[in-house]
Amino acid sequence: MSAKILGIDVGSVKICAAIAELNNSGGVKIIAISSCESKGLKKGSITNIELAANSIKSAVDDVVRIAGTNYDRVIVSLSGKDIQNIEANNAINMPEKEVNLAQISRLLEDVEYRVKIPSEYEIIHTLPYNFKLDEQENIEDPLGMNGNRLEVDTHIIAAQRSSVINLRKAVEKAGLKADNIVLAAYASAIATLNEDEKSLGAALIDMGGATCNMIVHAGNSMRYADFLGVGSVSITNDISAIIHTPISKAEDVKLKLGDIKRQGLEKVLLPDIGDEDELRQTDVNIIAEVVFARVNETLLLLAEMLNNSGYAHLCGAGVVLTGGMTKLEGLRELATLIFNNMSVRIAKPIDIEGLDNDYKDPAYSCAIGLCLYGAGKFTPYEKDSEHKMRYKGEPPIIGKSTGLASVQDLDRTNALNFNAQNNQLPISANGELGIKLEGDSTNQKVFKPRIKINPLVKVINYFKNLF
Repeated sequence: MSAKILGIDVGSVKICAAIAELNNSGGVKIIAISSCESKGLKKGSITNIELAANSIKSAVDDVVRIAGTNYDRVIVSLSGKDIQNIEANNAINMPEKEVNLAQISRLLEDVEYRVKIPSEYEIIHTLPYNFKLDEQENIEDPLGMNGNRLEVDTHIIAAQRSSVINLRKAVEKAGLKADNIVLAAYASAIATLNEDEKSLGAALIDMGGATCNMIVHAGNSMRYADFLGVGSVSITNDISAIIHTPISKAEDVKLKLGDIKRQGLEKVLLPDIGDEDELRQTDVNIIAEVVFARVNETLLLLAEMLNNSGYAHLCGAGVVLTGGMTKLEGLRELATLIFNNMSVRIAKPIDIEGLDNDYKDPAYSCAIGLCLYGAGKFTPYEKDSEHKMRYKGEPPIIGKSTGLASVQDLDRTNALNFNAQNNQLPISANGELGIKLEGDSTNQKVFKPRIKINPLVKVINYFKNLF
């Protein structure tokens, strides 16, 4: 028996859907990939739920037709536009002495319920990157080890609640129920980063049609995420405006002649906006200059974003670029210069059974990564968007999806969580707060006042078990 996993990359320019087959032994095979034009989205945000739902449904219907089979589980991507990075620490005592999965789950669960996040945000990923057992630090995997006290440092991704709800509504209107919502760049990292890059640390940047999503992956976990509202569509618009040709023609020229390093005397015939019957000669060098200017600006902004994050020093393996924009000739060489001569690699999805050359395309990295996430190919431990404990090596989930709760149920749960968060603050073992907000990377703050645990915790935990 096998499960079929549907990954939906909800992009601002294209909706990409992929179906993968997961067998009982954990093997993954890509069955089909499809994409369609995205409508109702702009720069990482849903602007029209009905149009977005129709685009999602169109992509899914097409990939199901190609695959000739239905799906069991659905994993959906979320743009990094409206997120916050949060660092949190927590510790528990272990009467049983030996660390088991239940204790790790309880530790991460306590992190989520003790951390204070803004009321308009909700947690979508809780990722541990450093375990400490008694006085031993930097434990990669504490499972099976003995000790009295287990401590963890975690990176939390919190997304703006309205953005998550709008995404869920669009998915529901498309006739789907998602099992997980996954940060888009995180999914792309799963599909592209090799083991050395994960171990040494790398900045993964997914350069898409309208946005660029960045994460820093180090210590077997995501450590930072950021977003830039610029993509390859900006190049198309620049070409259209400067040489006064229709956007559709500008897109064709960009794909065919958009070489950053291109030089020569070549001419191309293009129509004017509003007069497509009349063709005129345009110097290809002008197009190359337009492409270079926009790409150069984009890479400079991304390099600045990485430097301001405070995590550039963790990127021992350099920078990994993926996404549709990376297909521009000469981009890697320019990126190497701009990222202070750090190693730069253009990444396609890793080799997976069923993934032929037609689909080994950087534009499909996120969709394939979503399928791999659904197959359990994520960080060693984490709490997912549904606050469930996930771990590497877990038994494959076979069978039909139960999907996300309805939007109404989520609203009720979020209200309960909000009340709980207002009565619980992140607390470390020494009685200090240990939370660092990094939503504004230029103004990071660490709060460490002493507090006492509120007696309301017992009541909150009671409701927590109910829901």
